Amino acid sequence: MLGFAGPAWSAAPDAAQIKRGAYVARLGDCFACHTNGQGAAMAGGLALKTPFGTIYSTNITPDPVTGIGKYSFEQFNRAMRKGVAADGHHLYPAMPYPSYARITPEDMQALYLYLQLGVAPVVQQNRDNDMKWPFSMRWGLYFWNALFLKDEPFKPDASQSATWNRGSYLAQGLGHCGSCHTPRGVAFQEKTMGQDGPKGYQYLAGFTFDAWHAVNLRNLWTPDDIVQLLKTGRNSFGTAAGSMTEVITHSTQYFTDGDLAALAEYLHGLPPNKIGGPAPKKPLVVAQATEAALYNTRGGLGYTQFCATCHRRDGRGVEHIFPPLAQNHSVQSKDPTSLIHIALTGWQSAVTQHSPRSFGMPAYDSLSNVELAEILSFVRSNWGNQGEAVSASQIARVRKELKLKTAPSDFSTPRFAALMAETNAGQLIRGMQLMTETRARLPKNVGNDLNCSSCHLNGGTVAKGSPFLGISAFFPSEAPRAGRVISLAERINGCFKRSMHGSPLPVSTPDMQAMVAYIDWMKGATQAGDNVPGRGIARIDRSLAPNAVNGKKIFAQQCAVCHGDYGEGVKGADGVLAFPPLWGERSFNIGAGMARTYTAAGFVKANMVMGHGQKFPLGQGNLSDQDAVDVAEYFTHMPRPDFPGKIHDWPKGGKPKDARY
Repeated sequence: MLGFAGPAWSAAPDAAQIKRGAYVARLGDCFACHTNGQGAAMAGGLALKTPFGTIYSTNITPDPVTGIGKYSFEQFNRAMRKGVAADGHHLYPAMPYPSYARITPEDMQALYLYLQLGVAPVVQQNRDNDMKWPFSMRWGLYFWNALFLKDEPFKPDASQSATWNRGSYLAQGLGHCGSCHTPRGVAFQEKTMGQDGPKGYQYLAGFTFDAWHAVNLRNLWTPDDIVQLLKTGRNSFGTAAGSMTEVITHSTQYFTDGDLAALAEYLHGLPPNKIGGPAPKKPLVVAQATEAALYNTRGGLGYTQFCATCHRRDGRGVEHIFPPLAQNHSVQSKDPTSLIHIALTGWQSAVTQHSPRSFGMPAYDSLSNVELAEILSFVRSNWGNQGEAVSASQIARVRKELKLKTAPSDFSTPRFAALMAETNAGQLIRGMQLMTETRARLPKNVGNDLNCSSCHLNGGTVAKGSPFLGISAFFPSEAPRAGRVISLAERINGCFKRSMHGSPLPVSTPDMQAMVAYIDWMKGATQAGDNVPGRGIARIDRSLAPNAVNGKKIFAQQCAVCHGDYGEGVKGADGVLAFPPLWGERSFNIGAGMARTYTAAGFVKANMVMGHGQKFPLGQGNLSDQDAVDVAEYFTHMPRPDFPGKIHDWPKGGKPKDARY
């Protein structure tokens, strides 16, 4: 083994020291900042935005020319504790050396060994920073350090337990929690580096930067809730977002159970303060949003259309998949910046050893500032949430800061909120409710666990998700399956009998008239024969031969998380199915269009896997044509109810080759 001269080393380094250094690197989150996307680990190049310009992280692999391979321990120690590189230039405090100054000598030695001996050298030149003048002049950092850097090692508090002190060390030193969660001063310095001193009450009290609000961590949640979030990226109060997702992905998920417990004990023990407000406590029962709030307000209707599929009408989300909004601390935070940021740009969950599947939320930047303000205000004031209303100007400010450019679309998404402006608003909203909550509102006509919106996503407002946009202009029309001209009401009843395995709704009833009126409202100026962008589902190459064996594998990997291992569907926190069964007695029967391989494949191709990314609106498909055909072949040919009326189908011929009978 390579030996090191000097007072820092008493013996040649061994594998145990290098292993310890690797763990210290995880505690310090070195990977997140010094790895650029899919680039080589620790080779730098990641852009770090600051109010003063952009800093690019450096190569800290042991390459002797472009990395830190020639750094002595003394030079490395000085860079970590004082922010001074080997050649004498000052580092910007985006590198959290004011926190790293508290690292113990033993941890610092182990980290150095790991970076020198445990990381593969990578030849990659460091990129020049893009800092505004005068901040591009590094000599100013000498004075910054003189004013704000306290090069003091961590001092245990003798009045506290060993566990508490370990948590304090992790938070103040390697974990550098204050870098994001402590308010900063005019020189962008952390106002305090710990809980002691006259400004100690501001430590970890929350801070807003780069269009994200890092929450107040003082006395936040229970220790168990804190551990769960740091380990998996989610807990019963919500999920991590923004840079915290990266912290969990690259750092905290690798903490030992003992270190997680220590950090949680320390954070939970910090006394609350007025800055940021105390964390709201989660009640045993989440209050329900009223019918009036959901369906008689623009914000409620917007939430129903764009959010309820995943977060549910009760705001409780779907466990282990989509986070709750009810009693979510970030949702009702005094500063709504993070909530606005997520609404505009979307969200992706952390990938961890304990939660290996990532889930995403689409970006809603295509919605106007007023629409988003209405929806977020609804979210912040229902289910017991106590957040203040969000204004359109707040949305506009974050949108401007993020410099968003919304991609144009040829599909104009109808808005549920616009129903309120119509003279027959009550009838139209009733029609929408019947489409989105069919089983609950028409239990005598629905014989399984599906709704109209199971196939016509978001009440028929999603492009390539079997939308209702413009379709009433094409009725009455010839229906090959029926062998005659049918009306729109007859087409709706076909879905009741087949897709929902139930009984038809009499055409003259107010409920059928409401459903027809709702679909007719979406006709707009469409004329029969017009090309309607986004109509139907995706086109699939029908020459592809299906492979059900591969389809079973795809289902297990991509679909089971929402539809169950046995196609039984998945329930929300309220016990109601959130995502429908794909086979079995509670699914669509063999007479449904979705029971046909290529029809189902077209739907899957355009819309599934849901929650895999951040494109508007929901799924936007991530499977190849072949995989879509294969998984459709698999689930469509699983056991499902018969359809006695099948003997009357296609009386004039033309039955598709993938029909189940």
